[in-house]
Amino acid sequence: MDHLEAMKVFVEVAKQQSFVGASEQLKLSAPAVTRAVAGLEDRLGVKLLHRSTRHVRLTEAGSQYLGDSKRILEDIEESEAAAAGIYANPKGTLNITAPILFGEMHIVPIISEYLADNPEVSVRAFFTDRISSMIEDELDIAVRIDKLKDSSLYATQVGSVRRIICAAPKYLQQYGEPRHPEELKQHHIIFPTMHSPSTNWSFNIDGKKQTLKLQPRLHCFHGGAAIKAALEGVGITRVMSYQVGRELEQGTLVRVLSDYEDELLPVSLLRLEGRRMNAKIRAFLDLATERLRANPFIRAN
Repeated sequence: MDHLEAMKVFVEVAKQQSFVGASEQLKLSAPAVTRAVAGLEDRLGVKLLHRSTRHVRLTEAGSQYLGDSKRILEDIEESEAAAAGIYANPKGTLNITAPILFGEMHIVPIISEYLADNPEVSVRAFFTDRISSMIEDELDIAVRIDKLKDSSLYATQVGSVRRIICAAPKYLQQYGEPRHPEELKQHHIIFPTMHSPSTNWSFNIDGKKQTLKLQPRLHCFHGGAAIKAALEGVGITRVMSYQVGRELEQGTLVRVLSDYEDELLPVSLLRLEGRRMNAKIRAFLDLATERLRANPFIRAN
């Protein structure tokens, strides 16, 4: 087996965390997979994988080599794609990730239009509130709502949002509208738990970021459930402005404590830095940038 083929085998073993799993995916015998990885380790003079009876995991050297191997194999794939004309017309599968509610509300309509315009492309959409690794999860485009820290990514900012406090008019009529964050302690709080066990909300008070610990009456794992409960008049919740833009516009929810809101958060479309954009990625980015920049619900104020 040549060096590049062995590299492909190693990448698949790392992905499956199993020699057997890799052999099934690659349709190779298990001994052939084992020999390929052992040959790489002999060639490099380092151990790439820790082996156990149940699974394998990367060594520190293996983790570094995995990233390099993926980049090398992607370069070869891109060169072959360019020769085949894939960079001229959108073809293949596009992998996208976005936060759950943002994806459902604002990305699905764009995907629908994109698929109608590009009959030779399919899309795999991963909507999750977990931050995914674009390399490890083999993603082409990611929607991020926050300040960006990863310099290895190209970002196109398409809007901005902020966290806002809101409640239904009938709740505010019954319990009154809070005029200061401290008054939230006397209200029924609906907390979108998501992935954070903390019940702290931060506010901009007198020009400084201050944190307020609350005792929620209702915990909701999903933001959509918290919004539904707020619409029913259960209490006050805190969500992203884009999630309730239409409700605020229609008056079914009312924004409160706006003078104390946190800073704006950018909404960005990310792709890997240093990678040539093929037609399927370029076509989606162009469409999504145009549609999202025109979207009134991601232009927070």
